[in-house]
Amino acid sequence: MKIEADALLFDNDGTLVSSVDSALRCWTRWAEEGGLTAADFARVPMHGRPSAEIVADLVPAAGVPAAVARIEDLEVEAVAEGVEPVPGALALLGSLAAGRWAVVTSASRRLAEARLAAVGIHPPTVIAADDITRGKPDPEPFLLAAARLGVAPERCVVFEDAPAGLASGRAAGMRTVALTTSHPAAELTADAVVSDLTAVSVQVNGGSLEILVAD
Repeated sequence: MKIEADALLFDNDGTLVSSVDSALRCWTRWAEEGGLTAADFARVPMHGRPSAEIVADLVPAAGVPAAVARIEDLEVEAVAEGVEPVPGALALLGSLAAGRWAVVTSASRRLAEARLAAVGIHPPTVIAADDITRGKPDPEPFLLAAARLGVAPERCVVFEDAPAGLASGRAAGMRTVALTTSHPAAELTADAVVSDLTAVSVQVNGGSLEILVAD
């Protein structure tokens, strides 16, 4: 499959970096500290949502800021353990000019940049939870990224591993490529579905990017 675009917008966790083990340990520790159970988490959608939204479904409103701060501290401290680049991420990003890509994450800027730096990724543009008022699946995060890059939304391609993120990209009027790093293909609605970023390459064609997605 070939897609022509002007910019690539990447989710972070599950798309550029794999932090599942690290995040699980940190959230489990926080849950144990607060007396939460597996049943409490079972009723709450987790992946692809800002921490504040998840925590708000688990604790009273007054306790949300302190809980979010505690979880973030735990996760930042844990970036040295269990955070790895998704296969193909470093090679793909290395082929892109600075003004051609951005990271769009539901995590805080502090946590996102810590995880990215841990695997040697230093994005020129990051849209984090701190920058928005409405998180994925709302289109705001990806629309803001397109605006920061000076690229029309319809000329952007979103790379995501979560249904909420893919819905956000579609709502922004962007084409989407799904990674099956966190969810099975049957749960992902996108223009293309790949196992990881080893299936994606980019060539410069005039002033545009030619994105090649292996079947």
